[in-house]
Amino acid sequence: MNISRFFHFFLTALLLVFISSGHAAHPEVEIWPQGGVPDEPDGIEKRNRPTTTDKTGKTRIAYVDVPTLTVYRAPESIANGAAVVICPGGGYNILAWTHEGTEIAEWLNSIGVSAFVLKYRVPRRDPVTPHALPLQDAQRAIRLVRSNAGKWGVDPKRVGMLGFSAGGNLTVMAGTHYSESTYGKIDVADELSARPDFLIPIYPAYLGDRENKDSLSPLVKVTGRTPPAFVAITHDDADRAYYAALFYAALRKNNVVGELHIYAKGGHGYGMRKSHNPVHTWPQRCEEWMRAMGFLGSRQ
Repeated sequence: MNISRFFHFFLTALLLVFISSGHAAHPEVEIWPQGGVPDEPDGIEKRNRPTTTDKTGKTRIAYVDVPTLTVYRAPESIANGAAVVICPGGGYNILAWTHEGTEIAEWLNSIGVSAFVLKYRVPRRDPVTPHALPLQDAQRAIRLVRSNAGKWGVDPKRVGMLGFSAGGNLTVMAGTHYSESTYGKIDVADELSARPDFLIPIYPAYLGDRENKDSLSPLVKVTGRTPPAFVAITHDDADRAYYAALFYAALRKNNVVGELHIYAKGGHGYGMRKSHNPVHTWPQRCEEWMRAMGFLGSRQ
């Protein structure tokens, strides 16, 4: 083999390794047809801000007008068919993309669950109901995962949603408003149910009533058909722990299976990163709950 052919072979092999281990391993799929993002207000592009990454590796996406799903398929050797759509937090103004998104996807993959990180629309389009347009994105995402169940190797009857902070709010909204038509039908995927099979809101925000501080928001419409839920939060997370407890109480009142973990310390925004507080063990408790509920199937 001459030198030029050797280098050509070497560079080709190197490129294949990069592709197999890099972005191609986690394709990003637009959830709306090109130009078909519904109900976008005029002039939203003027609010475009750059994505940033801090010294701890936390990436924050400050502007999304093309919602997507980033696909993290579970390894075939341990895949159990379960799927989770992940909603990063960020106050509906940014997306905490790494520590509340991609890192969570990697953990789910490690327990055999395929994950789909939802890049929903930010910043807020509506200051009064900031979840409204992201809920369209969430409903469409659930339907797309179900419609591509065969392609992505998931069970369409075991598709859950997990979210943090504002993403936890969006998760609850998806689980309590799934029967509402938030956008017009686009294709056959929209004939499928938008109801998540289970909910995992972690330190969920904005669940309280703005007027009556001792009640859940009237937007949190828990019924007997609300999906079962696992909730984790900390006592020192402002008033969010109180409303998480009220959400659990509403589940119990409606005979919906729920599990609530309130840790003493930890604050807000920790994702699943290690700390000296026991709250960082919530993923183990969540895995145990998913297994007990049968969402992880029978392979493990």
